[in-house]
Amino acid sequence: MLTSLQNPLVKEIRKLHQTKGRREKGLFLLEGTHLLETACQVNCSLETVCYTEQWKEENFLTWQKIVKLAQRLEPVSSQVLNSLATTVTPDGVIATVSRAWKVAQVPTQLKRGLVLEDLQDPGNLGTIMRTAAATGVDCIYLSSQSLEVDHPKVLRASVGAWFHLACHQSDDLEAVIKFYQAQGIQIIATLPDTEKLYWEVDFTRPSLILLGNEAAGLSDKLVQLADQKVKLPLRPGVESLNVAIATSVLLYEIERQNHFQPKS
Repeated sequence: MLTSLQNPLVKEIRKLHQTKGRREKGLFLLEGTHLLETACQVNCSLETVCYTEQWKEENFLTWQKIVKLAQRLEPVSSQVLNSLATTVTPDGVIATVSRAWKVAQVPTQLKRGLVLEDLQDPGNLGTIMRTAAATGVDCIYLSSQSLEVDHPKVLRASVGAWFHLACHQSDDLEAVIKFYQAQGIQIIATLPDTEKLYWEVDFTRPSLILLGNEAAGLSDKLVQLADQKVKLPLRPGVESLNVAIATSVLLYEIERQNHFQPKS
């Protein structure tokens, strides 16, 4: 059992708390029983799993699944586990995963997709992932200035949805948009000060929705590429909606138009 905070493995895993460490090591962290159970469901290859003996006793069936997927298993003390986790009250297990494990192919065709420009809040991104997975989004594209999709807080906020989505970070979102636009996919930009309401769009057509930074919104260069610009109506005195909520509204409008039209 690892009990020393000075153990080399402990020091290496703690580096994954930071963006620099994740990039240099090519690894990221999975924290908590729920994320590990989801990893097992999709046969995710686990590099190192650290767990307390109490966690193993309480989650023995999950531990048996982890044994088949993990390259290295390390029982650790509660003190060490607390130092490895980014959460205040970890539940007893963390794992490292290679960033190369999930390199999803760019879909050449899509029915519904999202482009997220410069998102910075992990809670928003995780929530968007959950809604995207629930509504059948084919792919999420993020700008390179956005938060990393495998940031520990994003993974926790996604509650496992990350495993079920194709997510890509791109240095050139304009090229991504033009690629799909050339296939006849409509490009929809969300803006606060345009005339068209979101439910006036024909979302039975394949669509790529553009959403911007929580504070600044979409850049002009992306807005100019849009085929249509839409807004979500707000009552007087309300400045804006949270980007995750706005995304949810739009994605469920797509669901409504495609699957829940009233019978005539």
